[in-house]
This record gives sequence, C-alpha cells and structure tokens, in this order.
Amino acid sequence: MVYKIALLVCGGLTGRAKEQNGDYLDIYTRYLRATVPTAIEFTLDPYNVTEDQAYPNEDEYHCIMLTGSAASAYENIEWINKLVAYIARVAETKPHIKIIGICFGHQIIARALGGECVPNGGKWEIGPTAVRLTELGKRIFGGGEELIIQQMHRDHVPQLPPDFHLLGSTELSPIQGMVCFAPNSSVHSPDSANLLSDSSLPLPPIQIITTQGHPEFTEPIVSAIVDQRTGVMSKEAVDDYTGHRKWRKDDGLGKIGTLFWKVIQGEL
Repeated sequence: MVYKIALLVCGGLTGRAKEQNGDYLDIYTRYLRATVPTAIEFTLDPYNVTEDQAYPNEDEYHCIMLTGSAASAYENIEWINKLVAYIARVAETKPHIKIIGICFGHQIIARALGGECVPNGGKWEIGPTAVRLTELGKRIFGGGEELIIQQMHRDHVPQLPPDFHLLGSTELSPIQGMVCFAPNSSVHSPDSANLLSDSSLPLPPIQIITTQGHPEFTEPIVSAIVDQRTGVMSKEAVDDYTGHRKWRKDDGLGKIGTLFWKVIQGEL
C-alpha cells in the first residue's frame, strides 16, 4: 500500500536557511523518509495555500499535513481564512482522513475547530525545548516524562479546542501538542477519563494530532533562522539558544516521527 500525503505549504524558508536546507517540500520529504517504517511507501504532494491558494481533493489522500509559517494564524486575511475553513470542513466531514499540524499548522487546526491562536507577549521559544508530557502524552509517545522538540514561535494556542486532549506543555506555551480521537469512539463517552488513564485499555483511533514545535527542523535550519531573525527575536531568547540549547538532541526523528507514521497508517 502506498500512503498518500498532501502537504499544505503555509510558508517557507528564505535566505541562507533555504539555500542550505531547501524549501518545505525538501525538508518534509527528508523528514518523512528518515522516519518511515521499513517497506512502507508514500507520496508527498505539495499545495501552496498562500500565493496559489491551491488545495487537494482530500478524498485522494490518507493524510493532510500542515507546515509552519512566518505568518500568524490569528490574522484575518484571505488565504488564512480559506485554510481555516478547509480544515474545519475536512475534519468535520471526512474523519477517516488523518490531519497533522506543525507549529502554524497546530495553531490553524486549533482556530478551525473551536479554539484560538494568540500572540504570546513577544516571548519566543527557540531550539530544542523540553515539553512536559501529560499521562496521555506518555502513553501516546511511548513513555518518558518529557520530549525534546525544536521550537520556533512567538504565537501560541492558550486553551484546548473542544474534543481535543492535551499531550504536553512548557512554561511559555501550555498547549504544546494535542490530539483529537475519531468521532463516535468510546473516548467521547462519559467514561472517557478512565479509558485515557488506564494503560491496559487500547486507545481509540487518532484523527488529528498536532505539535507546537518543529520535529522536522534540525540544528542547521534553526541556527540559520536565528541568524536571519536576530533583530526580531529578543537577545535573551537568542542567547539562551546559542549558549544552552543549540546542540541538545531532540526527539523529532525518534518518538515523534514514529508516532506520526503510526497515525498515518491507522495504528493509533
């Protein structure tokens, strides 16, 4: 079986970051190839939802993946509003299609499904950052108290949208990842708390999963972006990255990539 993934390209790298690492299609292709299970085949088709406002026929795909962006998900502009409406429609009418949102994509999904994205008071999260996992997050990611994930944002989702469950938090951003299970599953019953907390019970199928961080980013990508945005980012955040976080190993290619493929294949 060949898994078909539609990549909604919501922005892109510029300058040295792009010259050295390619565009988002290059980055996501490398990421998915590096994490895909043995013998699994996939296609990745890009759709430019900014300038072109191009969208896939979702019925042709197993999964829709939303990239990051330098734009703000709360902006009231045509291409963002169209993206929000598209995700809301697919999520509500095609629950068999998996949706994965990363950074800006995470924020768009929140906005599309009853939540919001807001500025975080100018506070940046940059580079490998420890995310404290919830009990559900520990179950889904396969154990451990925390994940390390590359970050590059100053907007965030302040509260969970309806029907979503929290996966992890940081001090600056309380919603670092979230999941929505397939509708009509037992997780939406009055006993859902017991289902999610009891590790002996299987979890229902995941329809949507998001991360505020960038599991697809690497140190060269983040460092190039930091160099380009030094005048925009606070000196404190840049110094923290270059002095402490820069070389910290992250879980993008490990636990997070493994989980994404389990969701795409319907194993979770």
